[in-house]
Amino acid sequence: MSESKATFELFEDEAGQYRWRLRHDNGNIVADGGEGYASKQKARQGIESVKNNAAGAEIEEHD
Repeated sequence: MSESKATFELFEDEAGQYRWRLRHDNGNIVADGGEGYASKQKARQGIESVKNNAAGAEIEEHD
């Protein structure tokens, strides 16, 4: 298994909402949850959903 080149960051924003983002080792943000969550648990569930579903996701192109 290859070592990950990115880390999920879980944080509380200024409005008291929990958010996540995926940051590459080079510092770039490569993805984020796109919304605030009312609890840290819900934000963690969002991260787990991405981890479980994205690995096999297809690429869909729109022109």
